[in-house]
Amino acid sequence: MAKPTDPDPRATLRGGLPDRYLTPDDIAAMFGVPLETVYQWRRKRTGPPGFRIGKHLRYDPADVRAYVTNRKGVDRDAA
Repeated sequence: MAKPTDPDPRATLRGGLPDRYLTPDDIAAMFGVPLETVYQWRRKRTGPPGFRIGKHLRYDPADVRAYVTNRKGVDRDAA
């Protein structure tokens, strides 16, 4: 039996976010940035807010959507 493959994470930004908490790898793939950039965003508090579950970093899809919406507004204001 073939193992189902995960959809392209960048497609989830266009078609809706998954119904699960996202990993740093998911965030990096969605935004097309290196994983280290995601960790730098966290250290600098400039990216989507994440939280820890034990030793694991996770992101709430609603927070990621709010972050993107907010960034779109910032970009429009700068233009």
